[in-house]
Amino acid sequence: MTANASSAAPAALSVLRQFHALTKPRVIQLIVFCALIGMVLAVPGAPTWAQVALAAIACVGIYLVAGAAAAFNCIVEKGIDAKMKRTAWRPTARGELSDTQTLIFSALLGIAGSVILYLWVNPLTMWLTFATFVGYAVVYTVILKPLTPQNIVIGGASGAMPPVLGWSAMTGDVGPEALILFLIIFLWTPPHFWALALYRVEDYRKSGLPMLPVTHGSEFTRLQIFLYTLVLFAACLLPFVYGMSSWLYLVVAVGLSLGFCAYGWRLLRNYSDDLSRATFRFSLIHLSVLFAALLLDHYLL
Repeated sequence: MTANASSAAPAALSVLRQFHALTKPRVIQLIVFCALIGMVLAVPGAPTWAQVALAAIACVGIYLVAGAAAAFNCIVEKGIDAKMKRTAWRPTARGELSDTQTLIFSALLGIAGSVILYLWVNPLTMWLTFATFVGYAVVYTVILKPLTPQNIVIGGASGAMPPVLGWSAMTGDVGPEALILFLIIFLWTPPHFWALALYRVEDYRKSGLPMLPVTHGSEFTRLQIFLYTLVLFAACLLPFVYGMSSWLYLVVAVGLSLGFCAYGWRLLRNYSDDLSRATFRFSLIHLSVLFAALLLDHYLL
């Protein structure tokens, strides 16, 4: 084997890793998990094998379209990403992948995911997923993010869509239960993201993006985080109030929400970067465990 041949495989593997990085895998895993929760809750009792297969296909389609949106986001924000430590490693920011390569990759993922959803799931789910793509990749990334410090509030609607997509995949419609799940994620997004923005404020200042800690300062942002955790607390009770869940979910939801409110209160009273990081990490635990509790409640009680 020649030296060129022996180096070709690692080089190809490196390129594949770069393309994979464009899809923001950790974010997509949470998206698919939330969509899966919507699918599970839409099916009373244990699913049939046909429903399991449908859910698996829908997860693949949603994963591909979400990956397409993430890759497109990397093109639009490559200049901003290059200025921020958190994102400077991305292949587009480093110039390792060109805009053309990334755009083709995004288009292929988006088309493949849309075809899968349209043909093997249902047209409503495909159109809702496409609308989510446009909402995130265009409305949020291109228009809102550089325009207003409320970008994450308005743009959070796209990030809150996964349970709705999951619900529509299994039922062919959007019920009030799906909208409750949407509301929870919608209200969770601002305190989650602003906790990150607080300890990354210098990065955002350098990037020129009008994030809330940059435009309105730390104290105002911390107040908003705390107020959102209170409203989120109320929203997290809705699945129990509406009858979607029972006491198991309620106990977990109350405990998690009290914890999130406590972090928000501590952050408001006595700020530190370490506490802001801890709040951000807890927000991830909050949403993941909350939805896992919904899943367990659905099957155990």
